[in-house]
Amino acid sequence: MRILIAEDDLVLADGLLRTLRASGSAADHVTSGTEAEAALMTSDQFDLLILDLGLPQMHGLEVLKRLRARGSSIPVLILTAADSVEERVKGLDHGADDYMAKPFSLQELEARVRALTRRGMGGATSLIKHGPLVYDQQGRVATIDGKMVELSARELGLLEVLLQRAGRLVSKDQLVERLCEWGEEVSNNAIEVYIHRLRKKIERDPIRIATVRGLGYCLEKIPN
Repeated sequence: MRILIAEDDLVLADGLLRTLRASGSAADHVTSGTEAEAALMTSDQFDLLILDLGLPQMHGLEVLKRLRARGSSIPVLILTAADSVEERVKGLDHGADDYMAKPFSLQELEARVRALTRRGMGGATSLIKHGPLVYDQQGRVATIDGKMVELSARELGLLEVLLQRAGRLVSKDQLVERLCEWGEEVSNNAIEVYIHRLRKKIERDPIRIATVRGLGYCLEKIPN
């Protein structure tokens, strides 16, 4: 999961980054509304936006309005020091999915992030099932026939992306963009290595990751 945090309080942003990265997400950070707008316009790979309303240069509500005007359905969690009903209504009316008033519990924020990403994928459960393979997005645990599969953090990230797009082609560039934060360099060759390791751990009938030469990978759909 890749998350964009738009927050000008550097201490709070650092806490959010540490918490979300510790839970296995790739998280990037901007400190102004204009930076958030630029990041959202140049990348469609974010799974969630955590948006402070009191941003410099462009107010958070304006960032949200422009995002929804472009037709983006990315889940948005608003953070604000203003806890009035009017502020909440404004944010929700402009397309926010959830709202948290500062100060807040990081544990509660993690739970809301999990709920929003499940909702964004059209599911009410944290489990993704693919034949005998079950992946728990909340616990970040994969099992096959009820037995846990030992996967590294990077392999879990790859598996999650492939499961969310089962039956569809995912290019190497898309995998890099979905899994890596800004400034983190992961080559296409490294992606091939991670895919190879993942295959060795999960591939068995009917689970198969197909290579589309020169294009990318596809977790093949399993017939009902």
